[in-house]
Amino acid sequence: MLKSNGERLWASLMAMAEVGATARGGNCRLALSDEDKAGRELFSHWCREAGLSLSVDAIGNLFARRAGSDPHAAPVMMGSHLDTQPEGGRFDGVYGVLAGLEVVRRLNDLDIQTRKPLEIAVWTNEEGARFTPAMFGSAVFTGSLALAEALAIRDADGVSVADELHRTGYDGQRPLGGEVDAYFEAHIEQGPILEDNAKAIGVVSGGQAIRWLDVTVEGMAAHAGTTPMPLRKDALYGTARMIQAVEQLAADFAPEGLTTVGELSIAKSSRNTIPGLLQFTVDLRHHRDEAIEAMERELTLKLQAIASQRGLQVRIERHWVSPATPFDADCVAAVQQAVDGLGYAQQSIVSGAGHDAILLARYCPTAMVFIPCVGGLSHNEAEDVLPDDARQGADVLLNAVLARAGRVDITH
Repeated sequence: MLKSNGERLWASLMAMAEVGATARGGNCRLALSDEDKAGRELFSHWCREAGLSLSVDAIGNLFARRAGSDPHAAPVMMGSHLDTQPEGGRFDGVYGVLAGLEVVRRLNDLDIQTRKPLEIAVWTNEEGARFTPAMFGSAVFTGSLALAEALAIRDADGVSVADELHRTGYDGQRPLGGEVDAYFEAHIEQGPILEDNAKAIGVVSGGQAIRWLDVTVEGMAAHAGTTPMPLRKDALYGTARMIQAVEQLAADFAPEGLTTVGELSIAKSSRNTIPGLLQFTVDLRHHRDEAIEAMERELTLKLQAIASQRGLQVRIERHWVSPATPFDADCVAAVQQAVDGLGYAQQSIVSGAGHDAILLARYCPTAMVFIPCVGGLSHNEAEDVLPDDARQGADVLLNAVLARAGRVDITH
């Protein structure tokens, strides 16, 4: 089994961490910002040094290609993203991009040619921190989101994706989509499971189902000092009960059911006014589609019952749905065989977060490799990984990709 150059990989991670560095040791490279552009340019510089050709498509996805011996073969693709949260970490996304680069660099070191070409993808706006929805770069690539719709999206300041692509020079000419033999994405786990179980590698079997709901609760605004408690239609107190029901739902579907209320807003709020209109979000997650369907159904009944008891109106709308996504059996097997051959401690795991790989899995054979992150912490400036874990993940990626792409020749 081949091994990557862990010191080189770590040095590249630390050099990229200087781009958009924050005072508390994290990163801020919002999608299509000057910092994001600088990160892409540093990556592109390294790719040119490694002999790779570069191309950009119309949504700004950046691709670095290493030719294979078969000019007609579809590429084996690796990748992730370089954009971050406003107060993000140094490894979320960037690890997958630079682990892919290390695969290519190591093959160059060893003069190994592959039959199929290799490509490293840098997907645009995976995080969704500046432009929503998240992952629209891979969504446009795979055809699940129209290019025109993505280009028209605006950030909080009213700046459009189209404007920023043009300003940064990433409104490319490469045709969207195209045949992909397989896609492999290395990523930090963003959770505590691998660390808690003392495992170096997560062999990812797929992504869990996700549903985002928007809930609107309407009561009646009234004076806080003159309206008796029994006569109130308080949207906030009713919502408090509803949020308790959301939390209880996770217990009802434990251990795989997860629920989160991430946003809550009171319309025209005032200190001495009973809240009359309120909105909150619900994030539901489960490994199985039938279970998340049951979770949504049960939650809807509970929220409607609470509203009825309190004289409120409730409206529940789906904002976004992502079905459970199993990864390709052959690609997962390639990852598993690489881990077994290397002898690294590992376990099967389901991805709890959304990734570009989830969208790619509906387009081409796909698998992921997880490495632990310290304390399970991510989307935080204190996000960290151990250098040896980073190296071992790249070792697994290297051998899995090489098995898929086919080795042609070793001269050294």
